[in-house]
Amino acid sequence: MEFTDAHKQNGPCCFSPNALFLAVAVDYRLVIRDVLSLKVIQLFSCVDKISYIEWAFDSEYILCGLYKRPMIQAWSLSQPEWTCKIDEGPAGIAYAWWSPDSRHILTTSDFQLRLTVWSLVNTACVHVQWPKHASKGVSFTHDGKYAAICTRRDCKDYINLLSCLTWEVMGVFAVDTLDLADIEWSPDDSALMIWDSPLEYKVLIYSPDGRCLFKYQAYDSGLGVKTVSWSPCSQFLAVGSYDQMLRVLNHLTWKTFAEFMHLSTVRAPCNAAVFKEVDEPLQIDVSGLCLSDDFIDRNSENVQEGHSRVRYEVAEVPITLPFQKPPVDKPNPKQGIGLLSWSCDSNYICTRNDSMPTALWIWNIRRLELAAILMQKDPIRTAAWDPTSARLVFCTGSCHLYMWTPSGAYCASVPLGRFNIIDLKWNSDGSCLLLKDKESFCCAAVPVLYESSDDISDD
Repeated sequence: MEFTDAHKQNGPCCFSPNALFLAVAVDYRLVIRDVLSLKVIQLFSCVDKISYIEWAFDSEYILCGLYKRPMIQAWSLSQPEWTCKIDEGPAGIAYAWWSPDSRHILTTSDFQLRLTVWSLVNTACVHVQWPKHASKGVSFTHDGKYAAICTRRDCKDYINLLSCLTWEVMGVFAVDTLDLADIEWSPDDSALMIWDSPLEYKVLIYSPDGRCLFKYQAYDSGLGVKTVSWSPCSQFLAVGSYDQMLRVLNHLTWKTFAEFMHLSTVRAPCNAAVFKEVDEPLQIDVSGLCLSDDFIDRNSENVQEGHSRVRYEVAEVPITLPFQKPPVDKPNPKQGIGLLSWSCDSNYICTRNDSMPTALWIWNIRRLELAAILMQKDPIRTAAWDPTSARLVFCTGSCHLYMWTPSGAYCASVPLGRFNIIDLKWNSDGSCLLLKDKESFCCAAVPVLYESSDDISDD
């Protein structure tokens, strides 16, 4: 794995959808870099510090959220002289999205007074009153034809279905939720998934015409749904709950066909490989050498900066994972499935139980069993699947990058002084990773993963 030099950033960073460009926020400047060389190809100056960045789907335009103003500025890569400013005045701007056609911008005002669709073609505006949330509650079909927008009026939740061609309302229907949390189209655009707030365990599946296809409720008492995710193939729906269980539903009957428990003690029989991160002592052959004070000082400095080497060792079961019991007198308890993500082939799910933040669980959906557990020294911050293969990378806020594939687990150290990975993102073609520190970033070129025949053959 090859790493680039570190470059400055102090805000959001993201790859373009066509995998050719990298947008980086540095205070009020938007820096556009070439992915291969990281050379600056465009530089735009905003009127205030950049809080949010989003590329248009065609990678031609990019918007910057200046939420301290509040204001939206948009730029064009091919026409640097072109610019757009969106200001809602006293209503303010809380969040913004690109429409699938890359020629409209959706914004929500402060206090969820309205959602506005702004046209970059003819400067026309369309308003939707009373959006439910500021930064969520909006979902587009994958074919780009429709938008589902959650609204709330008279203490009732509704779904507004809009055409992304004309922005006319195609239909409005009420949903059976106490306090709607969010909405998401299935990858094949055949159904809408809606889930309720943690106070009410409820996952609802609706057809685009407003018919409730299924209502799922695992239990009545206690906190409910924490994370939900469609599989890329649209055949499975994974639901992570506050009861520390992962449940997987199928798309034919919408019934549960798998339930996975995150136990603090893993016992036999268990076919999963348990990888434990351990320190690897620095081994130096000192025979015939005289170590100078300068050599000792440099190596001591590297250890202090967190650049000690680590590796994985395979642990034997039974094994007990570090468990943190959340306090009963504080809100938003750190328990339940806080991280949930599918591999691109829908064969694996990775999860993190927030009560055991240093353990990453990987489940094999084809075999309905636990595939691996990775025990880290520090809490897991972010995990992301390779968009082209069954490869998972994650970070813990250290200088190490961790990787898992069906063939094993690996550790890699970033060869940059005082660079601790707090966030990471894949490029859409799987060729490289964006690694972020607090005030800098670098890219890592990732070798192509060749899957074995056992991984791709039918059972």
